[in-house]
Amino acid sequence: MGFLAGRDVLVAGAGVTGRSAAEALLAAGASVVVTDGSAERLEALEPLLPGVALVPGLVAPPPGVELVVTSPGWRPDSPLLLAAGAAGVEVVGEVELAWRMGLELADPPAWLAVTGTNGKTTTVGMLESILRAAGIDAVACGNVGLPVVDALLAGHRVLAVELSSFQLHWSPSVRPAAGVLLNLAEDHLDWHGSFERYAEAKARVLTGEVAVAGVDDPFIAGLLDASTAPVRVGFTLDAPEEGRLGVVDGNLVDRAFGPDAVLAAVADVSPGGPPGIADALAAAALARAHGVSAEAVRQGLRDFRPGAHRAEFVAESGGVRYVNDSKATNPHAAEASLRSYDSAVWIAGGLLKGASVDDLVHAVAHRLRGAVLIGADREVLASALARNAPDVPVAVLDDATMVDAVRAARSMARAGDAVVLAPAAASMDMFSDYAHRGRAFADAVVELAGHRRA
Repeated sequence: MGFLAGRDVLVAGAGVTGRSAAEALLAAGASVVVTDGSAERLEALEPLLPGVALVPGLVAPPPGVELVVTSPGWRPDSPLLLAAGAAGVEVVGEVELAWRMGLELADPPAWLAVTGTNGKTTTVGMLESILRAAGIDAVACGNVGLPVVDALLAGHRVLAVELSSFQLHWSPSVRPAAGVLLNLAEDHLDWHGSFERYAEAKARVLTGEVAVAGVDDPFIAGLLDASTAPVRVGFTLDAPEEGRLGVVDGNLVDRAFGPDAVLAAVADVSPGGPPGIADALAAAALARAHGVSAEAVRQGLRDFRPGAHRAEFVAESGGVRYVNDSKATNPHAAEASLRSYDSAVWIAGGLLKGASVDDLVHAVAHRLRGAVLIGADREVLASALARNAPDVPVAVLDDATMVDAVRAARSMARAGDAVVLAPAAASMDMFSDYAHRGRAFADAVVELAGHRRA
C-alpha cells in the first residue's frame, strides 16, 4: 500500500485487531511497533510477527512514529493516545486503516455498515445471509469478530461491517456505501463521557451514500434527517410511508428501493418479536441498497440462524420455557428481550456501568411474574423494582451462583411462563464474558430441569 510503505507506525493493543493491523502494516511495507499493557500478550505475538518491535507499556509514541493504530477499546484519554495527539501524531482505528487501504485498491469492496446499541450482530448475520443467498461473495466482519482488515485482504466483494461506537470514534473518514443506525440507548457512557458524544459516534454510520435508520424512535429519526447522505431511508414496525420499509399484513415490505415489494413474511424471521423484525428490516434495507432482489432477501432471512446467547431457547420443563438472552448486556436490550413474553420471571444483574434501569422496569413491570437479581449491581435493580413494580416478587441473591438463580426463578414460575436471563448489565463481575454467563445459565437449567439442551 503506497501510503504506508516506509512509514513508522505504532499499534496500540496486542489483541485480535492489533495483531491483524500489525500484519497488514508489515505487508504494506511499514515499520511497525506494537505496545500493550500486558507483557504476556506481547510475548504471545513474538513468533507470529517477526520483524515487529514489541514494547510493553508505552505512554508516548517513539520518535519518528507518524501514525498510531489503536485497538477499539483504548479510551481517548489513555496516556499514550493523549501524548500522540499532543505530538501531532494521527490516531486511527483498525477499521479506519482498512478503509484507507481499500481506497488504494483498483476495485475496492462495498461496505454495508451496521451500528446501534443492540441488534448489531444479528443484523450483520442476517445481512451476510441475504447477500450470500444472492450469490454475492460477502462476509460479516468488524465488531462481530473478524477484523475488517482481514476481510479486506481476503478479497471479499462486499463487507457486512458491524461497528461499535468505539470503532466509529476512531474511524473519521469511513463512508460506507450504505449504513444503518438501528437504535440508541444509554451505553458506554463511561467511555464516551456523555450520551451526546456516544450518539455522535454512532451517527457516523449515516455519512455514506445511503443512510438507513429506525424511525420509530424520534431521536434517531432526527439523526437520519440531519444526515448528509444523498439517500435517506427509514424503517418502521408499522405500515411504511413511501421511501421506507415496514410491516403490512404480516409481511416485510419495501417502499423505498424501486416498486413496492414484499420481501418476506414475519414468520420467516428468527429471532421473532419486534427486535428481530426491526433487525430484519435493517438488513433488508442495506441489501436492497446494494441491489439485492426481494427473493434473495426472503431466502436469506429463512436461512439465517441467530447466534448463541441471543434469545436462545434452552429447554422447557413443567410448562415453563427457559430462555438465554445473556447478550442483553444493557437496559435497552433487556427491555427488548422481555417485551417478547407476556409473563416472565426475569433473571438480571451484573455491572450496569452507570446506566439507569427505571425506564426499563417501568416498561416491563406488567410482564413480570417475578425477578431474581444477582451480581454487583443487584441492589440498584432491586430499588428500581421497588419504585416502579412494587407488586412484583423479587429475590435478591447475595454471593449466588447461576444454579441458585435458576432455582429461585423456577420456584416463582408457573406453567406458561418464561424464565428469561436478560441481565441488562455486563458480566465481568461474575463471569469472563456474556457467553460464559449464558453457558452457566444453560448448564443450570439442564441440571435443575433434568433435560438435555434443546
